[in-house]
Amino acid sequence: TISVNAEGKTTVKPDIAQFSFSVVTEGPDLVKITSENNKQVAEAIKFVKSEGVKSEDIKTTQYNLQPKYEYNKDQKMSYISGYELTQTVFVKIRELDKNIGEVSKILGSLPELGINQISGVSFTVDDPDKFMNEARADAYAKAKAKAEFMAKSAGVGLGRVINVNEYGSPIVYNSYEKMGLGGGGMMAAPSAVAPVEPGSEELTIQVNITYALK
Repeated sequence: TISVNAEGKTTVKPDIAQFSFSVVTEGPDLVKITSENNKQVAEAIKFVKSEGVKSEDIKTTQYNLQPKYEYNKDQKMSYISGYELTQTVFVKIRELDKNIGEVSKILGSLPELGINQISGVSFTVDDPDKFMNEARADAYAKAKAKAEFMAKSAGVGLGRVINVNEYGSPIVYNSYEKMGLGGGGMMAAPSAVAPVEPGSEELTIQVNITYALK
């Protein structure tokens, strides 16, 4: 037998943007913070839909209500001093080549609607197998050419494939990890259009193929 290694490459341009946004509301009045939080999230979702994002690409991923405690030194006990409510919504924007402007507009406008946390902004592809197959075809062609050259140089013939192993990289491109924005007092709100550049990436896949000699 003879074993060869080869690497295939292809350039990938992402066609999907995805991110999460949250509203974090704190206060002593449970009814008030719940009402305010729900209103802000509803308005944000309404805005995202008005920008052409479909309902199936908008998903609530977190609804977390928890008490906040303080310690009374005189009474030597803890008590509930208020509450914190966090709602998080995940958004996916497709056809990035046509909608990159909408991504910038949505990210830049959400803080004005009371969104005080945006996280996990990333770019990926809708059909990764298509790009994996392009890189795979390149890798297999290189591996076979290398094996044929080695066999010919050794004065033998190249037979059937005995074993194949391959290793590839995932197609996910992170742009920002987390941004604190607006209403929560963490950072100042950005302009109405956030600069967003999805870029491109070189996808690689490595193969190891064992051929029989004849």
